[in-house]
Amino acid sequence: MNKASRRIALVTGAAGGIGAKIGARLAADGHHVLLLDVQPAVAETAAALRTGGFSAEHAICDITDERAVRALFEDIERTHGRCDILVNNAGISPKHGGRSLTAENTPLDEWMAVINVNLTAPFLLCRAAAPLMRAQGWGRIVNMASLAGRTRSIVSGAHYSASKAGLIGFSRMFAGEVAKAGITVNCVAPGAIDAGLAQRLDPSLTDNYASRIPVGRIGRPEEVAALVTFIVSEETAFITGATFDINGGYLMA
Repeated sequence: MNKASRRIALVTGAAGGIGAKIGARLAADGHHVLLLDVQPAVAETAAALRTGGFSAEHAICDITDERAVRALFEDIERTHGRCDILVNNAGISPKHGGRSLTAENTPLDEWMAVINVNLTAPFLLCRAAAPLMRAQGWGRIVNMASLAGRTRSIVSGAHYSASKAGLIGFSRMFAGEVAKAGITVNCVAPGAIDAGLAQRLDPSLTDNYASRIPVGRIGRPEEVAALVTFIVSEETAFITGATFDINGGYLMA
């Protein structure tokens, strides 16, 4: 990748799982990656990339805190002068004994926590990143939705499904608002992936899920990362407001 194509890429939920793989793939593509997480382990993830010869740094931030997000982007602007790529990957899906609660049994505080992390935080980050992207007339935003936001889920709670469906709706609206500024906004909607949230499921649920997938297995985080790198590439300026399904054929829409 030539220097003109090197971008500043911010990835949330990047301490491990899908987020770490996305960060690693973007770094391998030649971008400078800023890995963001609330977990201190994100420092080790960034350090491992630097040891491998890639350009990476990390920040610890509560992305549900409006002031913290504002301060983060003030620091990004001060340090780098721009933010080119934003991947809103962070998300939570609480489990109890490896299973989600029914809507009737879900406490309000759990509902609000899921909405805050999965929907409100991407709104805050998109809102903060847009002015920097507008200033240069170029930007790529990828919001990590889910199969659970596209159809009824057999493993996720109602709060998770609602947050991801809401994120898809928000992304379409935001895409329309920023399109003329050269900024694209798209969603990736993974099905079962062998990383992060899926690893907390009851194994019997995972096996049942995998048996229903036409390709005969659950996905790999590297496959999601490959899709993200395509969406944020130079060649995708005419793709915005779209939702990319990656679920092994579980949903064919």
